[in-house]
Parts: sequence; C-alpha cells; structure tokens
Amino acid sequence: MLFNSLPFLVLFLITFSVYYLPLGFFKKGNTQLLILILASAIFYGYYRPSLLFLLVFSGAVNTITSYYVSYGSPKYRRLLAYIGVIVNLAVLAFFKYSPLIASTFFNTENGIGAFLVTIPLPIGISFFTFEGISLVVDTYKGHKDDRFKNLVHESFITHIRNSFFFIVFFPHLVSGPILKAHDFIPQISSKKFKDIDWNYSFRLLVGGYFLKLVVADNLNDFTTYLIYPMFMQYSTLDLLSLLLGYSFQIFADFAGYSLIALGLASLLGYQLMQNFNFPYISTSFSEFWRRWHISLSTFLREYLYFSLGGNRKGKFRTYINLAITMILGGLWHGAAWSYAVWGTFHGLMLALERLFNDRFKLDIKKNSPAFYLKMLFIFFAVTLAWLLFRLPNFEEAVMYVKACFQNTGMVNNYISIFLIFLYSLPVILYHIIYLKRRSSPAFLVKQEYLIYGAMIFLIITNSGTPGTFIYFQF
Repeated sequence: MLFNSLPFLVLFLITFSVYYLPLGFFKKGNTQLLILILASAIFYGYYRPSLLFLLVFSGAVNTITSYYVSYGSPKYRRLLAYIGVIVNLAVLAFFKYSPLIASTFFNTENGIGAFLVTIPLPIGISFFTFEGISLVVDTYKGHKDDRFKNLVHESFITHIRNSFFFIVFFPHLVSGPILKAHDFIPQISSKKFKDIDWNYSFRLLVGGYFLKLVVADNLNDFTTYLIYPMFMQYSTLDLLSLLLGYSFQIFADFAGYSLIALGLASLLGYQLMQNFNFPYISTSFSEFWRRWHISLSTFLREYLYFSLGGNRKGKFRTYINLAITMILGGLWHGAAWSYAVWGTFHGLMLALERLFNDRFKLDIKKNSPAFYLKMLFIFFAVTLAWLLFRLPNFEEAVMYVKACFQNTGMVNNYISIFLIFLYSLPVILYHIIYLKRRSSPAFLVKQEYLIYGAMIFLIITNSGTPGTFIYFQF
C-alpha cells in the first residue's frame, strides 16, 4: 500500500482514531500495539495477502530466536544468534538473489534456472530482514553491554508482541528507515493523544509529500525516457539533464518517503531516526554516507564493518573492510551485478579517500573555492553512479555514457531541460539554504508558514503522475 494512495489515507485515519480512543477496560498499551500490528498486516498484505506468510515467518524466527538467545541455555546462546542471522540471510538470498543466481549460473529456460527466475521479490524484504538481524544481534549483545539490556521481556507473550511490532510497524516496514532494536523497543509504551507534537509531524508530512508528489513524481515523467534504446535519440545536453534530474528525483523520492514515515510514526508516538541530512553538500564520500540513507550506512557500519574488524587491524585491512562493506551494501540494493559495481565504486572511493587522507593532510577551508570544487566533484561522481540504478543492465549504462560524448550534434529539447531544472530547483534550494543557514535564519523563520503553505498548494495543484517509491524495488 502506498503512502500516496486513498486506501492508505483511509487506513491511517481509521487506525489513528481507534488507536487514541479511551479504552477503559483494556490495558491501553497492549491494545494500541495490537491495533498497529493489525494495521501493519493490512498495509503490507493489501495487494498481495500471500506475502504476509513470509512476514509472519520472518517475525516468528527472529522473535523466538531472540527470546531464547536471552533466556535459553548460555551454552547455546552464541550458536542460536548465529543461526538466527544465517536464517535471515538465507531467506533474503532466496527471495532476492535467486533470479541473479539463475541468470549467472543456470539455463533460465528449463530446470532449476527456470524455477529460480520465477521467485517473486517480496516488497520490503531487505528492510525487515535487516531489522530481524538487529533484533537477534542486539539481544545477544544485551548480556555484554548495558545499552542492549531490556530488549527481551521475561513474559514470552510480551516479548513476541513487542518484537513482532518492532519488525512490522508500518511507517518503516517497506522502505525504512531501517530500525535498530536497541533504539526502538525501549520506546514501546502506552501513547497519549495530548503528547503528539503536531508541529513536528506537520513539517515532516508536508515536506515529505511535497518531495514525493511534486518533485519526484514530476521528474519521473521525464526520467522514464532514461531507458534503452530511447535515450540514444537524445542530445548530450538532454542526456546530462536527464541524469541530473534522476539524481534529484531519487533524493526527493527516498527522502520524501523517509520524512513521511517519520511524520506518521510521530503521530503514533514513536521516533524514527533521521535518514537524510543534506547529502548533496558533502565534500567527501565518507561525509556523503554520513548524510545519505543514514539508517543503512549506520547499520552496515555497526553490524558488518565493525564485525569485519573496522579500522582496528591496520590500514590495509581497513581499506579491504570498507570495500567489502560497500560491495555488499550495493548488492543489498538489488539482484543485479550493476548494483555490485555501484557498491564497488563507492567502496573504492572510500578506500582511496582514506588512503589519501592517511598520506596527505590537506587543510581546505570551508567556503573556499576548493571546498566548493570538492562538493561539486562528489555530487557529480555520486550522480554518475546513480545511472546504474536507472539502468541496471551494465552494458546499457556504458552505452548511455558513450551517447553523452557522441550525441553532441543532436537538437536539444530546451523545454524538457527547463522543466527538469524547474522541478529540481526545490532540492537545489533546499541544500543551498542549509549551506547559508547562518546568514539567513531570521528571514526563513518569518517566511516559514508561507513556504509550507506554498508546498501544500503545489501538492494539491501540481502533483506529478502517481507512482511507487523507487526504493520499493529494494
């Protein structure tokens, strides 16, 4: 079910109304959780109810495993945690990577290859699988680190309810932010209507829907032409504008989803982590990954990079660990080798950047020409790499780059170029205002309600063609 659909609006209004009803003879906290679990099941299974079986299976494996990791025999605690992680990864690999394995190693026209390519990709599996891993790992850490204590309730039923709710909570279920058990489960309690921060929720929801409906969906009307062989007919300037438009679209689409998720969760009394922090002003690849898809980058750092040894085993091992983490992070995004290439690119850039910084200590002053040149370099490098998201067939991505050099003599479509720039402008201004925030906060505060009013007006009058969120495919 899409956040930008009428069925979701109806579902949320009903859920919200029932959720805050005064349920005198019930234990309100318990009833609220059951209401949200039911709403999450309807949300996830609305189009394909059969996929609920996988979600229930994943939730059952992780909740039961995490309980016995905590209260089972200490002798088998580590083994159970390993089994829980392996089962999660096996489920993810089977449903997400079977077609890739089939096309790489088997004949897809018959036999096992033909079977593997027919396996469906359940929506959100990459997200709720990682959250299941977080639950198991954090529970195991609870015996060594006070930060992870109190994730498991002594009552088996209460633990099942809390843990399953953590995994299926609908605002984050299908496209994140990826939650960590030690951040979310301590928030589970009875929620009161009077405690809602309406101003905070309003800002998030208006900003999120504006980015999705006005910016991303309108840009998508142009970037749909960024496919083979259609792009071969466009001029160099058109191709560059399409690629830049896609870069701004993917930000607006995913950041918009994340803001909506945070806003919805806030209305229900829960705080999710910020997922984007002005990533296109980054002056290094490491800074970009501290600002882009923060929930994924922190998950990979905490649960993969540190497990590989992080930077504790020498510089060479650090470079290798960075590369491995980003390659696997790339494959997390999709079952195509182009995603591995995308991850390899970012891993290589992170490793080379770390190597360069280890060898040379450059002092580049903020707001200097060199500072802005670095920012532009990172932005254009990241934007070029996004091409592998739009064209997962690696050969087609190479052909697109070649066309950018070869189609210089073709006629430019200036109307299309102007409209791409126009719908990209909010994202550009969003980042510029952040860069200049020290010199203009008073002006922005005074104009804030006009800005939000304008966004609401544009949502009503100038939304693009409705479409799914880009990260639903992951």
